[in-house]
Amino acid sequence: MDESRQSSSGTGAVLRKLLPPPALCGFLLLLALVFTVSYAVGVAAGPVAPGMHGTGTSRGDGDPGGGGGADDMGDMHGGGH
Repeated sequence: MDESRQSSSGTGAVLRKLLPPPALCGFLLLLALVFTVSYAVGVAAGPVAPGMHGTGTSRGDGDPGGGGGADDMGDMHGGGH
């Protein structure tokens, strides 16, 4: 009878060594939850600036993604056009 107890406790000890501590599992679960919620809030909020486009769009003038250059600044770049 003692042998069966030792073998079952030996198996439990091996499983405990293979599994991470419960505190680590809880922390990782909480971290995943925080990232998921922050991603959902970011998607719901939309772009951070008016006229901002994703990387897959094109403005039609050959500049993909809507990245601005010096010409997009208008009269603010100091050139006297």
